[in-house]
Amino acid sequence: MEKADNTTDSEAAGDAEKKLRRVESSEVGVETGTEAMEPDHDIAELTRDMFTKMTAYIRGDLAATAEDYKLLEDMNRLTSKKYEDMKQMAVAIERDMKNLDEKYKNLEPYLAQVDQIEESVLSLEQAALRLDAYARRLEAKFKHLEKR
Repeated sequence: MEKADNTTDSEAAGDAEKKLRRVESSEVGVETGTEAMEPDHDIAELTRDMFTKMTAYIRGDLAATAEDYKLLEDMNRLTSKKYEDMKQMAVAIERDMKNLDEKYKNLEPYLAQVDQIEESVLSLEQAALRLDAYARRLEAKFKHLEKR
């Protein structure tokens, strides 16, 4: 039992020495090795709070990124639809252009005839003008001969 009393006395002396070191070190602001190893409930609570807040921040950041990707997906879908509409419009325009080209080729002989008729009308008009001029000269000569 005496040995047990010695350990109790030595433990009490050790505890007193630890308290003395704490007081001395707290005055200086430095923790001893034993104090640093003791769990501090405030630090654990602050750490949990930090992890909770970091989790909320990361979740918010991931949610914002997911919303950005949804927006990009919607924009891509709309752009794809717009290009599909433009493609259909281009196909329709191409089809209409082919139809117009075919109709123009069918009208080409008639247009050539119109050009020929126009040339004939111009030459006929020139002939009519020359004939009119000749008729005036002839009339003038006839009036001149009648006066004699």
